Amino acid sequence: MTATRTERDSLGEIEVPADALYGAQTQRAVENFPISGRRLPRAMIESLGSIKRAFAVANGERGHLGPAVAAAIADAAGAVAGGAHDDQFPVDIFQTGSGTSSNMNANEVIATLATRALGRPVHPNDDVNLGQSSNDVFPSAVHVAACLQVGRRLLPALDRLQQTCERRAGELATVVKTGRTHLMDAMPLTLGQEIGAWAVQLGRSRTALCQATDELRLLALGGTAVGTGVNGDPRVAERAVALLSDWTGEPLSRNPSPFQGMATQHAVLAASSALRGLASNLTKIVTDLRWMASGPNAGLAEIVLPPLQPGSSIMPGKVNPVIPEAVAMVCAEVIGNDAAISIAAQSGNFQLNVMWPLSAWNLLASIELLAAGCGVLAERTVDGFRVDEVRLAAAAARNPVLVTALAPRIGYDLAAQIAVRSQDEGIAVLDVAVDLTGIERSELELLLDPLRLTRPDIWS
Repeated sequence: MTATRTERDSLGEIEVPADALYGAQTQRAVENFPISGRRLPRAMIESLGSIKRAFAVANGERGHLGPAVAAAIADAAGAVAGGAHDDQFPVDIFQTGSGTSSNMNANEVIATLATRALGRPVHPNDDVNLGQSSNDVFPSAVHVAACLQVGRRLLPALDRLQQTCERRAGELATVVKTGRTHLMDAMPLTLGQEIGAWAVQLGRSRTALCQATDELRLLALGGTAVGTGVNGDPRVAERAVALLSDWTGEPLSRNPSPFQGMATQHAVLAASSALRGLASNLTKIVTDLRWMASGPNAGLAEIVLPPLQPGSSIMPGKVNPVIPEAVAMVCAEVIGNDAAISIAAQSGNFQLNVMWPLSAWNLLASIELLAAGCGVLAERTVDGFRVDEVRLAAAAARNPVLVTALAPRIGYDLAAQIAVRSQDEGIAVLDVAVDLTGIERSELELLLDPLRLTRPDIWS
């Protein structure tokens, strides 16, 4: 049997583990929500601790807390933010929609630590939560956590992947391959042009993500219960946000409409949409990689991916595109997370959205998944795949669609005849064109040169 102690709140007495730093309200939440086993993410604990620390300092400066109490709370909150007490946050993510249980979890842990340090009682509501409400603290913590994780984890990984694509595009700038539209042969392009498009896709995703992060930097702090700021000092909230901005390095500011910041998840929805867009772009990239690497004999076999592990428990020698497949699953999960956030964003009733914890979990999970996915895709696939240049060149030379280059000179109908005969008889386009057009072979060789056809200046 685990030893317990008796704690009391407004609902009466409850038994709490004797060594727990939290109190009655946290324990009630633990008992009420045995749902998923998913606890508050580390990034959220850090953000909650930082917000509590900032308010303690600001309340102390304004004289709302005594210097000793303010210092004790700030030190305790700093320890929570730093990760010293993550095991004291046992509340399930599926809890009250405002995040009140997790806010009180933080208040109770910090109050206990401050009480021990000070040698006299520090109250979780009256002292630690002074000038705050779960309704403005939890949404603000979601915003801060997402900003930090995007900056620390996702953008560096995304940049590595984009830079890797740009480098490979440069290396393969003159390697010609057959283009494909509708999965059918089309005009040639270079492998560098194809991979360069991936880099541009990733850059556009980065821009969208940065724009969405700007929205997240607006915090509802100071709105307290319904957005009016009741029981709060606006100067304290302003100072707390300034402190948070200094500590995190993020240009945070108070939302000019805390009503909007608490009642809606507009910024979270925008950020999730940007993450979904990145997931869609990554899905395109890994799908291309899987097609290009298909084979080795019965597929396209244009490239050879790094062999990372045996691909089959029954077929010896088989090697599969495991990283592209894993990243495709990451993208599917992120798109699913966005669907959940979209539903959560609709769940604002009057002055409060009541699905903040769900959005916190899904948003931060998507950021982490995409950061990891971009990292392994860059390092274990894009950086190291090999190109079968001989196979690419042979396929490009046999491509009947090359005759498109002759259409301005000989007309669409004759060009189509050449393409059909080339395909049906297995004869090179060049040879059929010599036979049907009367154009000198040397000129046709120039007009049908696959590398020349990949350059936009051909028509100048």
